[in-house]
Amino acid sequence: MTGAAEGSGFLAVDSGGSGLRAVIGTAERGPLARRASGEPVRTGERGIDPGHFMAQLVPLVRALTAEAGAVPLTTVAVGAAGMASLGDGLRAELPGALAREWGVRRVALAADAVTAYVGALGPRPGAVVAGGTGLVAVGTDLTGWRRADGWGHLLGDCGGGAWIGRAGLEAALRSHDGRQDGSARLLACAEEQFGPVAKLPGALYPRPDRPAVLASFAPRVAACSDEDPVAADILRTAARHIADSAAAVCPSGGEACVAVTGGLFELGDPLLEPLDEELARRLPQAPRVPAEGDPLHGSVRLAAELSTGSLTLPGDERMLSVTIRSGD
Repeated sequence: MTGAAEGSGFLAVDSGGSGLRAVIGTAERGPLARRASGEPVRTGERGIDPGHFMAQLVPLVRALTAEAGAVPLTTVAVGAAGMASLGDGLRAELPGALAREWGVRRVALAADAVTAYVGALGPRPGAVVAGGTGLVAVGTDLTGWRRADGWGHLLGDCGGGAWIGRAGLEAALRSHDGRQDGSARLLACAEEQFGPVAKLPGALYPRPDRPAVLASFAPRVAACSDEDPVAADILRTAARHIADSAAAVCPSGGEACVAVTGGLFELGDPLLEPLDEELARRLPQAPRVPAEGDPLHGSVRLAAELSTGSLTLPGDERMLSVTIRSGD
């Protein structure tokens, strides 16, 4: 693409459970091309595998530059699921690998919760709840970061897709057993989706993707909530959990706002209406605003701002680390 080589080129990457998504661009012209891979980066004893990350990224960048033209890459921003707890290997090795491969001098490595925040709100104070199969909240007052939940489906992720689906299946099993607080409606939905519920534990527990299987039932809970009080109560409880996480990270200043992002909120009004009620009660000073973009949009923002020296978000060893190599 003619003119793409002008100014500083950046590469923005979002690494998650479905693989890598990447955008190449320049500060002057914005995003020029985007591509995705279908293989997630491996994790091992050192956490996220930097060698496998680069093996995935190099052909992706080759395809991007073939589409966008010769872009001099000086800046890379990576948002990765697991960066906060599994990112030691990436933080130690990726800046050097990027410098050797493309001459990159500025690197930002961020937790996916941070790129979700930046994509949704940009560089302003507030709180963002990212919800899908799991759930995590992150907030900043622009001097530091706070995080709540994101502990996985066994220990937390309260109000997330797997949490809602598990609660719905529990209500179905209560009905199957004849216990109180069961839901015949959810039992019928569970048997339609999974077959006889008596066989569900044996089919579910050995599966490595059981959080996703649990989350797959969340839309059925939402669909039943208009007519089923048990399903409606599950979503109200989920909304309280989500609001609790938002309140735990939201700064107390008067300029803060709240956004939600991720596939969980595609459940729509059955979840969003009670959530707005809970947020208004817990955080009356912080209105909920629409999310501007997704985590990849957040990585693009980080990369563009870092490339021009205008990045103002606070650094953090695990949430957002920035490396600037000599020669800048």
